[in-house]
Amino acid sequence: MEIKVGTSGYSFDDWRLNFYPAAIAKGKMLDFYQNHFNTVEINSTYYRIPHPAIMQNIVQKTKPPFEFTVKANQNLTHERREIEAPARDFVEAIKPMVDRGQMKGVLAQFPWSFKFSGAHLAYLSRCRELIQPYPLFVEFRHDSWLRRETYAAMRRDQIGFVSVDGPRLAGLPPPELIATTDTAYIRLHGRNADHWWGGGPLRYDYLYNDDELRQWKEKIERLKGEVTKTYIFFNNCHLGQAVKNAREMMRMLDL
Repeated sequence: MEIKVGTSGYSFDDWRLNFYPAAIAKGKMLDFYQNHFNTVEINSTYYRIPHPAIMQNIVQKTKPPFEFTVKANQNLTHERREIEAPARDFVEAIKPMVDRGQMKGVLAQFPWSFKFSGAHLAYLSRCRELIQPYPLFVEFRHDSWLRRETYAAMRRDQIGFVSVDGPRLAGLPPPELIATTDTAYIRLHGRNADHWWGGGPLRYDYLYNDDELRQWKEKIERLKGEVTKTYIFFNNCHLGQAVKNAREMMRMLDL
């Protein structure tokens, strides 16, 4: 099983001195990042679908085996109205990464309000169609999706289930590792329960301890033989804590 560990985004001002040199230019952050990690989630695409030239500029800063996953635009996951044209624009935007063989999946993160229903299950199939032929990974923020019907439908449509680690709050998914394709996908958001519902950067202000990381290590090791690849992305990005935890996880996994 191939395992790749990275962070959810890389271009953060508060990572200066916590990871990046103090005077580093934003345009040089990815150059520095790839010396430490071999994968990253691009999250800026959630807010705005970029011109393909922007993605071309990003991917040209790297070379294989560095890999990207790219977050779907909010039109697909949160607005969910008139999605066809924005989906086409999104697919066009990621083409430079696809052409270089470094785009490995699209992450669709749905909101807590997107709860399990037959209509919502059908919507996932529609998303799968619009993102074809690229791998699609879906993250649910509501625990109503953790059921056999969900897993069966995702396996049928070849949609990857995103396993999450977050605060232990009512309605949020528990930290279970589930794979519905041959690639497992894990996102660790931190467990800051006090600030979770308020949003903002403090939502992701959390540093995992060794015991918490070791629990995920054991779950990942149990997947051997079931999947061929596992992505682990740390989203506890406040003050560069994601970097510290990603490095610790890599050490635990002997990567």
